[in-house]
Order: sequence, then C-alpha cells, then structure tokens
Amino acid sequence: MADLKNNQVHQDKAMSFADATQFWNERFDKDEFIFGKEPNEYLVETAARYLKKNDRVLCIADGEGRNGVWLAKQGMQVVGFDASDIALVKAKQFAKDNQVEVEYLFSDTDSFDWQANAYDAVAAIFIQFADPAMRERIFQNVYQTLKPGGIFILQGYTPKQLDYKTGGPSAIEHLYTEESIRGLVKNFEVLELVSYEKVLNEGARHSGMSALLGLVARK
Repeated sequence: MADLKNNQVHQDKAMSFADATQFWNERFDKDEFIFGKEPNEYLVETAARYLKKNDRVLCIADGEGRNGVWLAKQGMQVVGFDASDIALVKAKQFAKDNQVEVEYLFSDTDSFDWQANAYDAVAAIFIQFADPAMRERIFQNVYQTLKPGGIFILQGYTPKQLDYKTGGPSAIEHLYTEESIRGLVKNFEVLELVSYEKVLNEGARHSGMSALLGLVARK
C-alpha cells in the first residue's frame, strides 16, 4: 500500500467501512494486480518455518489474494477478508485460476467476526491503513482469534521508509518500530522481531529499497 506522489494509494486516516471501501475500490479497480501476484517474501520465509499443511490461516486485508492464494497452494485452509469488494472479485478469480479454495469475506477489521480460538495462524501483511488505535484493536483481536500456540506473522514498514518512498503510508504514526510492536504483543511469546532493509518487488506499489519490520509471535 503505497503513496506515489499525487497518486496516493495508502489510507492515511481512519475511515468508516463505507469510506474505506470506496477508497480501496478506486485503487483496485484496474486489470493489474497493484501489489503483484507473488506472495510477500517474509510470509513465505516464515511460513516455511512456523506453519504446516492443513493449518487454518486468517489473512487480514488480503486484497487481491496474493498471500491467501499462496498459503492455500501450500495445503492450508485459508480465510481472508478485505474492505474492497472489487479486490475480492479479483482474489476469488485468482484462487480459481490457481485451482485452490479460499474463503473470502467482505469486511473491515472492526466488523470482522473474530471468533475465539479459531485459527492456527494469522497473517497481517502491510496492514498499515491502521492508525495506532485501530492497530491496538487488531492485535487484541488477533490474540483472541488464535488457538493456543497459534502463530501471528506481521510485515510492515518502519519510519525509515519515509526516506525511501517506495511504498507505504506517509503518516509516521502508521509505521512500525520494534518498541511499538513489542508493546502490542505483551501477551504473546515473541519468536522473531527484526528490522531490516531489502529491495521489494511486489507490484508497482511496493517496489525498490524498503525499510521493513517482521514479527513472528506465538499465543
């Protein structure tokens, strides 16, 4: 989710469900997959170490489906949601094209049904539309919805990303620091929390040298 000069793609302020739908529909309403069709590299790397076939995995704000479909191709049972119904049409077709099933739901993070102890893992890849208050609610809901021993995988940008301008929000409060994330996962066992720089090639919106944070935590 990036903002490129005047073609802003990232949501930088709190929005109602309807406003978020309009915002994201305008950005996803094109033939291209704006974040590409390949899964997020950090998700691929950590899934290989922490997830297994037949795990039930929730993908938060899965957009056009690149991550949920990849997880399903690894033999996992995947549920995904997004606030853009246009993105979900693309995601469902993408799953069909890849001959996998993903249960996609039209929802934002506040209206999603966070059932208790329902998932073996939750993936949150570049969900930096969330301001600090929403982010705290999301982390609380992730903890609730994970089964005991469940895995939470998070990827996002750090404040240094504002120098690179290769993706992500322009509002610093939407970016991640290790300190801020550690404060949100006090109830989890932190298995991995890293900040690093790497070239991303995830569609036109996440392209170039990037300042990243990765988290793996266990309930």
